[in-house]
Amino acid sequence: MKIAIIGGGPGGYVAAIRAAQLNAEVALVEKDKVGGTCLNKGCIPTKVLLHASKEFAAAKNFESYGIKIKGAELDWAGIQKRKAEIVDKQVKGIEGLLVNNKVVKIKGEGSFISKNQLKVKDGDGSETRVDFDYAIIATGSKPFIIPIPGVDLPGVITSDEALNLTEVPRSMVIIGGGVIGCEFADVFSALGCKVTIIEMLPNIIANMDRDIVSTLRDKFYNTGVEVYTDTKVVSITKAEEGLFVNTESGGSNRSFAADKVLLAIGRRPVIDNLALENAGILTQRGAVAVNKNMQTNVPNIYAIGDAIGGVMLAHAASSEGIAAVESIMNMKPNIDFNTIPYCVYTKPELAGVGLTEDQARQKGYDVRVGLFPMSINGKAMIEDEQEGLVKYVTDGATGEVLGLHISGPSATELIVEGALALRLEATIDEITSTIHAHPTVGEALHEAAHGVDGKAIHRPK
Repeated sequence: MKIAIIGGGPGGYVAAIRAAQLNAEVALVEKDKVGGTCLNKGCIPTKVLLHASKEFAAAKNFESYGIKIKGAELDWAGIQKRKAEIVDKQVKGIEGLLVNNKVVKIKGEGSFISKNQLKVKDGDGSETRVDFDYAIIATGSKPFIIPIPGVDLPGVITSDEALNLTEVPRSMVIIGGGVIGCEFADVFSALGCKVTIIEMLPNIIANMDRDIVSTLRDKFYNTGVEVYTDTKVVSITKAEEGLFVNTESGGSNRSFAADKVLLAIGRRPVIDNLALENAGILTQRGAVAVNKNMQTNVPNIYAIGDAIGGVMLAHAASSEGIAAVESIMNMKPNIDFNTIPYCVYTKPELAGVGLTEDQARQKGYDVRVGLFPMSINGKAMIEDEQEGLVKYVTDGATGEVLGLHISGPSATELIVEGALALRLEATIDEITSTIHAHPTVGEALHEAAHGVDGKAIHRPK
């Protein structure tokens, strides 16, 4: 069986390897580097910058740990060099995996000739035809550019350019208070940049539980990051030095000056150059339309990841790639898409899986929550990361865990416990009866679970 995959990001290359494991003949079409946005322009490089900025901020406070360091300095060029080295190493690793699994990689931009054939154009103008029995569209996404006056001015950048700035700007206005905007705010503010976030919605990171998000907003307030919610950007204009971001909120107008303006209001699927019409593939709201098995309206063509809109996360794309391939190979995919964790790599880290408290109440559950603050956790004290909390959302009638939400140290690592609890339909009693090691940040999850019944050991009544 011949399977053609368009796009070598975390959805496409994972799908290619899984298809090869199932003995399919696989061709992977990629116009640039494998790994996609996540590895080359997103998840990995941003986390390199976030880690460096956290370590730099910590170094300035090492004396409180009993460690004296004189003259800790920021080497922005060195950070950028390390970022490039890590990305390059991972790209080469994926290339090796593709070779190891006998996946044929075809360099160029793919588009449909028919429902059984692609053409692939390379940068030098050469063209290759690829015949297939099945195809998977995994073309990813790109930053969404808001249609406002001044968006094309020099100094207005997207996350792509923000990753490659030659120096840390003195000031930055970030339009959009979602995950991307908040992560970049955390990076640049820790490195000495004056950061302002403008968000049109009532809250930053509005898709996550408001209790854990509030800890990040408090941190921003304490470190000088200004956050303006319920605020609409009207235009961007050139100033004598830098730019002005002109806004409107509640009938009042206000302008914010900045050296750089970062557009971080979301991403949109990259499907424009696929010639979908040649294969008869339908789209919906700017994305490829699929069913629960990732199958388009054309039975032998599937689509995954950011190309289908919805949850634009690398780990979701990878899981969708596996599900698509297993569906093609007449297997029943065994992936539960209710267990997708959402992670924000700021300090404090934020992570959530399952229903938020508000969502659970809207669905009519008899909601019971358990909370435990990181400020009481011994390991969090040792690591000097006491901002944050753990929050379980449970069904009061059955005790079933409906959601887990964490802010604080290692939140993005610990969230897997909540994902597994949801997958196994665990009850809160099964969490409390599971022994958690001491001293660990993970103990906070155990205490929060006890807190659902008001029985947390280390929290005063």
